[in-house]
Amino acid sequence: MGSTLAQKIWDQHVVRRGEGGEDLLYIDLHVLHEVNTPQAFDDLRAAGRSVRRPDLTVATEDHNTPTGKLDGAVWELAGRRQSNLIRANCAEFGIPLHRLGDSSQGIVHVIVPELGLVRPGMSVVCCDSHTTTLGAFGALAFGIGTGQVEHVLATQTLPVRRLKDLAVDVTGALPGGVTAKDLALALIAQIGTGGGQGHIIEYRGDVVRQLSMEARMTLCNLSVEAGSRAGLVGVDDTTLTYLAGCPDMPVGTELAHQQQLWRSFVSDADAVFDKRVVLDASAVTPYVTWGTNPAQAVSLADRIPAPGDLADEAQRGAAGRALEYMGLRPGQAMRDIDIDTVFVGSCTNGRIEDLRQVAEVLDGRRVADGVDLMIVAGSAAVRRKAVSEGLDRVFTEAGADFRPGSGCSMCCGLNEDRLRPGQRAASTSNRNFEGRQGKGARTHIVSPPVAAATAIAGRLSAPADLT
Repeated sequence: MGSTLAQKIWDQHVVRRGEGGEDLLYIDLHVLHEVNTPQAFDDLRAAGRSVRRPDLTVATEDHNTPTGKLDGAVWELAGRRQSNLIRANCAEFGIPLHRLGDSSQGIVHVIVPELGLVRPGMSVVCCDSHTTTLGAFGALAFGIGTGQVEHVLATQTLPVRRLKDLAVDVTGALPGGVTAKDLALALIAQIGTGGGQGHIIEYRGDVVRQLSMEARMTLCNLSVEAGSRAGLVGVDDTTLTYLAGCPDMPVGTELAHQQQLWRSFVSDADAVFDKRVVLDASAVTPYVTWGTNPAQAVSLADRIPAPGDLADEAQRGAAGRALEYMGLRPGQAMRDIDIDTVFVGSCTNGRIEDLRQVAEVLDGRRVADGVDLMIVAGSAAVRRKAVSEGLDRVFTEAGADFRPGSGCSMCCGLNEDRLRPGQRAASTSNRNFEGRQGKGARTHIVSPPVAAATAIAGRLSAPADLT
């Protein structure tokens, strides 16, 4: 019997088989940011330990970084302290740091692929749940907690309980105007926020193979919102072409040898998955969330469901609470919901492909009166690319605020980019939890094209609605 892609990577990284299903895995790349890491370094010092492989560790500043200015000043005291600590800790232990103001700085899950640090077959961990993004490269990538950060720093290994395999077979054909973000929201709406719990999701099928690497990263990014520890896409020509353009890649015969190895990181034809889900892409339209978790989503053409119409009591209770928090009512058409703020950015949709999609919709149009459109590149490199392509002029002429800095921005609300209580946003980020983008803020998760169309219309809209 063949192996799944996840099983192949897992088995190649087992240092020791543990009792009760927990294995000790070797970690190829450990990524850090300024949040959730100070305690790990303190514990490391208290135990008299050093960082075992600083050469396999890399850090960036992204969560607390200001995006409205480039003077390097973090506005909030707690965030400033975290930024100062990661600088001091990286300097002490010899860890490379992409700090605020550097040409290579940006959101951790954006800069790691840009710098060519993730490659097929690797194991990658970070103190951030959306590390699942990097599974798009056929790598086993997942988030870890503070205690686990210390363990990896000290040993370059991590004890992890063996996970099951979930195949998501995307069938049909992707309709025009539908993005990977819509696919992910449709999947989460179908299986729920716990549908992937205890599993590693592998996305398969012709639809997935036709996606760009950036779209695959969006798909894998949202795997954690379905409860999965990691998301994966098998290696193909699209993967290899992207990697060939990354820094520090081998060349010539060495690259050909590596590519031959990388091609093996796919599931065998006779591999058996523990669970299988089919998602019909041809039935997916632009999706938008109406509630306070990513599973509370419907097609933009639909109406908000009545709690009493949902499957079980837990869902009904959650829906009732969500509607109260969001200030919405059952039966309300999604296209009738007015928006006052639109945010484009985050590790989910802050890449150059996302900004191009937004620019295509905004070109020749103006943002509606009373709507603030904020666009934040996922990295300094993405912003430079956008400027070189003239996207910044499109954004400015449309009335958008294209921030000079890069980082997580309004996605997590740990910096100055926050909504005020009661404000309603269409956001290309990944979570719509209560208070996620600011205390009392109301968030609707959307794709980049829907975000741009919404900014122009002043209410939840798709680009097709503008014509």
